Amino acid sequence: MSETRDLLIEIGTEELPPKALSNLSEAFSSGICRGLEQQGIEYAIAEPFATPRRLAVIIKGVAIVQPDRSLEKRGPALAAAFDKDGQPTKAAQGFARSCGVSVQELEQLETDKGSWLIHRSSQAGQATATLIPEIIEAALAALPIPKRMRWGNLPYEFVRPVHWVVILFGHQEIEAKILGIRSGRMTRGHRFHHPEPIELAQPNDYIKLLEDKGYVFPVFSLRQEKVRLLVEEAADLIDGQAVIDPALLNEVTSLVEYPVAVTGCFDEKFLEVPAEALIAAMKGHQKYFHVLDQNGKLLPRFITISNIASTQPHLVQAGNERVLRPRLADAAFFWQQDRAKSLENRLEQLKTVVFQNALGTLYDKSKRVAELTGLIAKQLGEDELQGIRAAQLAKCDLMTNMVGEFPELQGIMGEYYARHDGELESVAIALREHYMPRFWGDALPATHLGQALSIADKLDTLIGIFGIGQPPTGDKDPFGLRRAALSVLRIMTECQLLLNLKGLLDTAQASYPSGIIAPQSSEQVFDFMLERLRGYYQDQGIPYDSIDAVLACRPSNPFDIAQRIHGVQAFRQLSAAASLASANKRIHNILKKTEETYPAQADPTYFDHKAERLLYDQIDTVGSGLNQLLNDGNYTAALESLANLREPVDNFFDNVMVMADNVTIRTNRLALLHSLRGLFLQIADISKLQM
Repeated sequence: MSETRDLLIEIGTEELPPKALSNLSEAFSSGICRGLEQQGIEYAIAEPFATPRRLAVIIKGVAIVQPDRSLEKRGPALAAAFDKDGQPTKAAQGFARSCGVSVQELEQLETDKGSWLIHRSSQAGQATATLIPEIIEAALAALPIPKRMRWGNLPYEFVRPVHWVVILFGHQEIEAKILGIRSGRMTRGHRFHHPEPIELAQPNDYIKLLEDKGYVFPVFSLRQEKVRLLVEEAADLIDGQAVIDPALLNEVTSLVEYPVAVTGCFDEKFLEVPAEALIAAMKGHQKYFHVLDQNGKLLPRFITISNIASTQPHLVQAGNERVLRPRLADAAFFWQQDRAKSLENRLEQLKTVVFQNALGTLYDKSKRVAELTGLIAKQLGEDELQGIRAAQLAKCDLMTNMVGEFPELQGIMGEYYARHDGELESVAIALREHYMPRFWGDALPATHLGQALSIADKLDTLIGIFGIGQPPTGDKDPFGLRRAALSVLRIMTECQLLLNLKGLLDTAQASYPSGIIAPQSSEQVFDFMLERLRGYYQDQGIPYDSIDAVLACRPSNPFDIAQRIHGVQAFRQLSAAASLASANKRIHNILKKTEETYPAQADPTYFDHKAERLLYDQIDTVGSGLNQLLNDGNYTAALESLANLREPVDNFFDNVMVMADNVTIRTNRLALLHSLRGLFLQIADISKLQM
């Protein structure tokens, strides 16, 4: 086994963008590993490091030399390499010279496609140390940086200016010039607590020296956990419970190298403002963690993470309280001003906001959504007029100062303002719920009115954007159509709503003025949503063929689809499943290939074998009891009932030739098989099951 060493690479920078730090660190580590692999250099494991001022990685057990590589160079075909007398041609001679050997030293390669001259050689592996600079440059160039910057008069570009570079291969210092900076073995500690350089003897010293001497916790995950513990401990000291949002925790961890918790407070009078607005000000502007009391109510306290262990922490606390106060005062002012004008009186303002150039304004959208919401609300047993009212007001809070400052409060503030305006409680709740789910894993609307409004709003967007020819492509989905489609499907499925999705899409399309959107829009959106549904069930571990079997029938009710899939899953466990799936495949192929016209129903008069009569009678018996099960959505029991057809079906195919010479008998048998397949197709196309 070849000798190995540990490799440390550190790129020291000015403060990196906090929301991108984790991705940059992961991409940098992956890029270095990928470079080693492309060069055939073996290594054991990679450990990434990331702080606001550095991207680093330690690669353990890196081989010090590339393995020798076998090279093959193909030359001319034998037919062109030798003349009719067997003498080498100029092509063969030229190839040999290019390889530095004689023609006689070349070998021949025999393949199915012909024969060629070939030269085989071995190339000694290079020292890993000589390849490392090239690997680093390639990894840095491949980082996901949307917009690179320059600094000074240097020609280099990176996410932030680079100040130092460390490359250590064991005890060896690798000399290179990366982004205009000469590498060395000197890292830097905390900007304020230890700005002096710290010399590294070997990669294994990196973590210990930075933590003990440099006031830096370089391991992102450990620093993140330390931030979490500091926040929780600080909350315990004030008898509160800190709410630690994962995104905020990640961002705060990316802002500090040496975390220190600071607890502050604000004037209790601000608690008159909706808690969500105060929290948005603390989280969004100041990156503070808010604190709840034992009853879940917001306390007039906050916890922030400082990057300095101050000798005068009271001054740090006072400074944070001072900068928060005007933020909360703004929120209080917006709350007071916004309530002076009702949501209804803001409806006309929606005419000034373009939803999409080809699709009109938010006012136009609200009119369309109101019509569809009323229809859905009525189908769900709710008051149609309440659905219309909720849809008319749904976007009005976008015109308020509070939502203008904190866009993430859309819907939430709508609920508060609707209550203040004296709107019905159901309408107010629907305003908040119509944005749900806001992200994957978010809660679904809990009320029928909220569900109706959420579905209508999203279907209107889907129909409109598809209708003007702008469906999602690749990773581009500016209107969030994939998320909207899946949200509608989740609401209908998980809330067990008996709604006809295709019918609602047709209604949504009809609400657009003639000529604005393509006539096939609802069909396109329906297909798009069925594909999203396929992924939804695959993520749950449902076999793809069970999903295909149900979707092949194109049911229009997502909750009904769920019941069918569960029925097919239960059917697969039956002893008759494989035989009936095989028989359905056979029937499908027979009916697909025939060009003959056959009657809708088989006529027993033309049966000439008892197996036909037996199958016919069993189809009649099973079919008569099937309708009630289908109406009840009891597809498991329905498929169990159809499983009773196994014996007569097997008996039929064992004893009857479907494609008989007699036309009447043949078409009568085709009709019988068509009736049999039709029973299954009321639930799923089980011919698609791979049993």
